[in-house]
Formats: sequence, C-alpha cells, structure tokens
Amino acid sequence: MKLYHSSNTSVENPDTAHSRDYLDFGKGFYLTSLHDQAVKYAQRFLRRQQNAWLNTYDFDYNPLEWNVRQFLTYDKEWLDFVSKCRAGIDNTNYDIVIGGIANDKVIQTLDRYFDGELSENETLGLLKYEKPNIQYCIRSQKMLDKCLKHIESRKL
Repeated sequence: MKLYHSSNTSVENPDTAHSRDYLDFGKGFYLTSLHDQAVKYAQRFLRRQQNAWLNTYDFDYNPLEWNVRQFLTYDKEWLDFVSKCRAGIDNTNYDIVIGGIANDKVIQTLDRYFDGELSENETLGLLKYEKPNIQYCIRSQKMLDKCLKHIESRKL
C-alpha cells in the first residue's frame, strides 16, 4: 500500500525518535494513504515560509505479525485513546495505530470536551457526523525498518 508523509524535509529513513509527544495516537511516525490529505497538510510548512516535502512509501505488513489497533470511526474508544495519548498517559504497546485524524473541527470539539464544556455523549454526538480522514501512526522502530520502504521525496 502507498502511504505519504508531509514534512519540511525529505525523510528517506524515518524513525520514531523525532516524533512530538502528545499527538493523537502517541509518539510515532505519522502517515496517510490519502494523497490529497498529505498535500493539504504540507501546505502548513509553506505558510510558515518553510520547504514542504511529500514523502512517499510502500507499506507492506501482515497484521497478524504486529500489535495493531484500528479505529473505524470516531467513537468512545477513539475518544478515550486520543484523550490518553494527548495527555501523555498512554501505556499501550501497539506497533501501529490506524484511524481518524483530529482535524481542526475535531480538535475544537475535543478541546471543549477536555475543558469540561461538553459531556462524553455530547462530544460523541458532534463527532459522529465527521468523516474521518485516515492516519497511520507507526510506533515501533522495528515495524518502520521492516515494513516501510521509501519510494521518493518530492519538494512541493
């Protein structure tokens, strides 16, 4: 499967060490299978007067060999998982987490939930109308090394 990673640099040898903490699915190397989503995300670098690169990879893995967590929708399990990851209290050992991105609209809803302005049910009610974009967070270096092969890096 072809996956994309937007960055301000070419990333031929991805690693988990350069990931920021407190992201949707924790510390890891984030990718998407949606080309348009990756290009749109790369625009943030251009807005900051930085270089923007679209890195393309081939991702080939057997889900039975790895510890995989997949979220098919924005639901209570997704909300609980993202809440823990963003708070820095996730203690799971998934090799990869796949699911919806907390985009700008979702982030606003999550912020209202974290601030106590929305209940869990109200938050889930708002999120159920959001069509999830897709992100792949590879959290283990072993999986990165074994399953992700760089195809190209193109400067936008």
